Amino acid sequence: MQDFSPYEIIPGHNDRGMVLLGDHAMNRLPASYGRLGLPPEAFTRHIAFDIGIEGLTRSLAEKLGVPAVLGCFSRLLIDPNRGEDDPTLIMKISDGAIIPGNHPITATEWNNRVETFHRPYHRAVSQTIGAVADQSGMAPLVLSLHSFTPAWKGVPRPWHAAVLWDSDDRAVLPFLSLLRATGDILVGDNEPYDGALKGDTMYRHCMTTGIPHALLEVRQDLIGDSAGIADWAERLAPIFAALNADPALHEYKIYPSRTGPYGS
Repeated sequence: MQDFSPYEIIPGHNDRGMVLLGDHAMNRLPASYGRLGLPPEAFTRHIAFDIGIEGLTRSLAEKLGVPAVLGCFSRLLIDPNRGEDDPTLIMKISDGAIIPGNHPITATEWNNRVETFHRPYHRAVSQTIGAVADQSGMAPLVLSLHSFTPAWKGVPRPWHAAVLWDSDDRAVLPFLSLLRATGDILVGDNEPYDGALKGDTMYRHCMTTGIPHALLEVRQDLIGDSAGIADWAERLAPIFAALNADPALHEYKIYPSRTGPYGS
């Protein structure tokens, strides 16, 4: 049973040619799912959502006056940043935590979550990008926001932020340059993850359609409270605006994905 919308569209000026995305912005579950058999503290962790991203996306959308789409359900229920055929779409184990409500899972329940949560979110993303393209008369610049843990399996992650990407570097290279120009943060390039993931949000909505894009990861301890979110929104807003002002980032051009040919 669904008792909240699987997505939220933050309105903005579509004619500005930019869309922000927050796939993992929230940690919510429908009441009928309880907590998937997990303790309450699991939903304060990265396994449930990207800490700080809801607030950061809202703040940037407001400062820039552009639309944004937020995922309103926990990735423990189903991961919107995975393709429908990805075996990790509904995780049975995440960061060492077994998820009783996901294992075992019937094909009927799997399909129900896809139809009730995953597909509506992606329809909202597609409709928002389409509306911006129509009203701006150009290819939108799509920037997706995520956060990552300060350490993984006891190994510290030194980057303050990182840009993830596949093979379309049009927005990525100037984005990296602008982030690094401040000189006070360590910026990763496809760290701590590789940005080429077949079927994910960027692949589905940007790589296959020729839309300029980039995925930004911010270390979650830096945006874990309102002060950190405010600081990073101030840091990022002029960078996002500078990217969006480049006419070259508003053209359609398809790049072959490093994951293989489209449709394969």
